[in-house]
Amino acid sequence: MEDWPLWGRWKDGDRRAATVLVQRYASLIQRFFRNKVSDKQDASELVSETMLACVSALDRASETASFRSFLFGIALNVLRKYIRRKYKRKREIDDFDVVCVDEGPETPSNLIARQGETRLLVRALRRIPINLQIVLELQFFEELKGPQIAELLGIPVNTVYTHSHRGRQKLQEAIEALAENPEQAQSTMMGIETWADEVRAQIGDTGDDA
Repeated sequence: MEDWPLWGRWKDGDRRAATVLVQRYASLIQRFFRNKVSDKQDASELVSETMLACVSALDRASETASFRSFLFGIALNVLRKYIRRKYKRKREIDDFDVVCVDEGPETPSNLIARQGETRLLVRALRRIPINLQIVLELQFFEELKGPQIAELLGIPVNTVYTHSHRGRQKLQEAIEALAENPEQAQSTMMGIETWADEVRAQIGDTGDDA
């Protein structure tokens, strides 16, 4: 069944429909927060907070956009609130240009390979502005195209391409700064889709206990 009819059944109290719809997009939301939040418990709570906000919006949702865009928009708002609570810097929130650099013991870079290009990719992603992170991660980990990302984020397609271009530049700079040697940096950038696939698989494997 399509998303919005399931949403309608959920509104009418059908718990099975709710379960199907949540499970359909659980991995997307889990990966999103696991890539953004260093604390594993915080990430888990943000997933729950997103789903609770989704329930609260049962009567306010508009079916003019895709359900995935609607849910992802809620997740973005939850992330913004988290950043606001954690950093309390209004300028960064207004610009949405925050860099997530706190790599504690439960970060994705400790959940994936401890060495090599996959770890370097995650560490570098966490050092670029978060609006650029999101676009690149949707490209790398969710394998979405420009128009799909634009719909998901509610921004123009040209903005997606601009963020993608700028993000790759920033990512390359971060990789070069973090790499153990120039060869590792070059290998990471040249094989970025391969390393992204490995990261996506590893994060997905650990998603159940996110």
